Amino acid sequence: MSRTRHTLGHIVGYHGCDAAVGEAVLAGKDKLKPSVENYDWLGNGIYFWADSPERAWDWALAGRAAGKIKTPFVVGALVYPGLCLNLTDYGVIEELRAAYKVVETLHGGHEMPRNTRPKSGVPLLRRLDCAVIETLHQLRADDGLDSYDTVFGVFDEGDEAYPSAGFREKTHIQLAVRNPDVIVGLFRVDAATFPAP
Repeated sequence: MSRTRHTLGHIVGYHGCDAAVGEAVLAGKDKLKPSVENYDWLGNGIYFWADSPERAWDWALAGRAAGKIKTPFVVGALVYPGLCLNLTDYGVIEELRAAYKVVETLHGGHEMPRNTRPKSGVPLLRRLDCAVIETLHQLRADDGLDSYDTVFGVFDEGDEAYPSAGFREKTHIQLAVRNPDVIVGLFRVDAATFPAP
């Protein structure tokens, strides 16, 4: 399906990381690296929480608790999504279904990737979704279509906000940047604005 560039305006995003990484990126000595885990729900890319520095901080704190981050840090970014695979757009579902059918065919009766580790009924490791989105990108390339610069979606996460709520405590919007050229600029987020770790 042909999609239009710039259907989303600028997004202020926040990336949780280690302070050494964040300082090197802000000093121009390094670049933010894309995640390429097979469970990344939006596929490969540099992940930002849209309009939520607190969620990026929470992620960095969880990384420290897991021993993956020494000093929690948040880098802010202004991102112009460009040609975006916007998963909140009703029209994109057919593109996802077509990619799923290819993944299904490629596995030819063997076990498919699965979305696993349900917490509060929400799968956190999204291997199937990652495979579908990465296949979608490959199908576009095979058809000679422009590559998506970004992938944008809403992730329901956490416990219900209150009994029978339709809202979850950690629901967020994320943006996976595949083309770093759409990152207009980076900025420092003052750690003093966050609760003490």
